[in-house]
Amino acid sequence: MALSLAVSGCAHHSTPYQPISSANRVAGGYSDIQISEDRYRVSFAGNRLTSREQVETYLLFRAAELTLEKGMDWFAIEDRVVEREVERQVRPDPLYDPWFGTYYGSWRPYWSYYGPRTGWRRWYPYYGHSFWTTHVDIREVERYEATAEIRVGSGAMPDGSVRAFNAREVVTRLGPRVEHPGDR
Repeated sequence: MALSLAVSGCAHHSTPYQPISSANRVAGGYSDIQISEDRYRVSFAGNRLTSREQVETYLLFRAAELTLEKGMDWFAIEDRVVEREVERQVRPDPLYDPWFGTYYGSWRPYWSYYGPRTGWRRWYPYYGHSFWTTHVDIREVERYEATAEIRVGSGAMPDGSVRAFNAREVVTRLGPRVEHPGDR
């Protein structure tokens, strides 16, 4: 019982800042690949509880962290894409079962309710009345993944580029907003 609570508890958190791996307790994370001497493709994928803002923040943080790991001072975003995946989940309402007859003998449920135009009415689940007739739970689940191609460099940043960032400054500013797996 305690193990199931511990395992289910971690599934209800947004994706922390972590490398993407099937061994992670929470889905999602960052990945990067070198595509030329000074260019990298950096990605961050969030789970269904991770906001678009958090995904983009972690992407920038990873780009800055990678730049510093490579011994460079700045990075410039050459191309950036944010993908939004929407999954519609339709599930039957687990609490709705109008067929009580076999379980409870001849007892049948009904509800009385008052409508301002109709007065008192009764609803029986067998008649398909408009009151409470949709017995499904419908949810839209959104997931975001941000990908950027970055160019890294050292020394002076490119002149006039609004897409160039000082890596140390980005790490300093975004660091307090970054949640690592052990922070919970």
